[in-house]
Order: sequence, then structure tokens, then C-alpha cells
Amino acid sequence: MSPTIHIAQQPEADELLGRSPLAALVGMLLDQQVPMEWAFSGPYTVAQRLGGDDLDAAEIAAYDPDAFAELLKAKPAVHRYPGNMAKRVQVLCQYLVDEYGGDASAVWRDAATGDELLARLKALPGFGEQKAQIFLALLGKQFGVQPKGWREAAGAYGEKGSYRSAADITGPESLSKVRAHKQEMKRAAKAAKKS
Repeated sequence: MSPTIHIAQQPEADELLGRSPLAALVGMLLDQQVPMEWAFSGPYTVAQRLGGDDLDAAEIAAYDPDAFAELLKAKPAVHRYPGNMAKRVQVLCQYLVDEYGGDASAVWRDAATGDELLARLKALPGFGEQKAQIFLALLGKQFGVQPKGWREAAGAYGEKGSYRSAADITGPESLSKVRAHKQEMKRAAKAAKKS
């Protein structure tokens, strides 16, 4: 049974995230420079525009790049930078096709340790250390993917009871707490720059 996800704050988009490993990865990839709900509803929008109810890595990787960019640019745009993100999504999907036969869940399915899983996530195009740790925390906290040492590998994002990232969003109240944490981190960073 699929987990109940509430990151996109939109039932159809959250349902897709809960049942589609590729949608969850694409949502995480899109989660930069836009509100989390916008990023994580993106996979649902893309699936709808492709005429289906799920995403397929091979289909996206093989899609004409200009046409795929237009698909993301259509109103309402999937991201603030739809052209750039269209390229990133296609590169990620091509990597999944080449390395995992197009099966996104294969990235984590047989990972023996949190460190191994973190290394696999960091190898994904568009996933740096922080994004990989957040996604690892999301897998552990909400998808039940918990190889030995997963919390440690996820760093602060893996902490129980924290409200740092998309991994901690289970509804509107936790979304507000995560937003407050992010705003506090931005204020602290600005204050550090001034001193």
C-alpha cells in the first residue's frame, strides 16, 4: 500500500507522489527556488500534460527536448524556470534509464546502509549533498525506506520530530513549521553575512 503524502497539499498530486517513486524524485528535483507545494505538484502536472496518470522515465528521456520544455512552460508553469527544469528532469530520467532500467525505486530498493543510499542519491543528476539528504530523510520518514544508519546519513534532516524540510511535511500544520524553520535559517544566514 502506498504511503499517504501531503507535501503538495493537493490530493491528486500527493496521491501520485505516494505511489510513484519517479514522481517523488522529480518533485524533489524541482524543489528549489519555488514553494515546496509548487515543486511537488509538478510531477502530477507533467503526468497530466503527457496524457497519463503516472510518469515514465523512458518516455520523458526520449521526449523531444523543445516539446518537453514547452510542456513545462504551459500555463500554469511547472516551475519558475521551466526550460531549465525540463532539461534537468530529462537528464535525471535518462540517468535512471541508463543506470536502473528506468525504475526509480531501484535507486533505494536494495541499499544496505544509509551511507550507500546517500551515495546513490548524490550520484543522481541534480542531487547535491543537501537534496540527497532531504530525499533520504523523506524516504525514511514517510516511505518506510530505512536501511541501517539512514537517520545518520540524512544528517539533521533525519532527526525525529524535526521540521526542516519536505521530509517532515505531513499536513498544513507541519508545512507551517517547516516554513518557519526555513525563514529562521535565512534570517540567520543574512545576519551572519552582515557581521
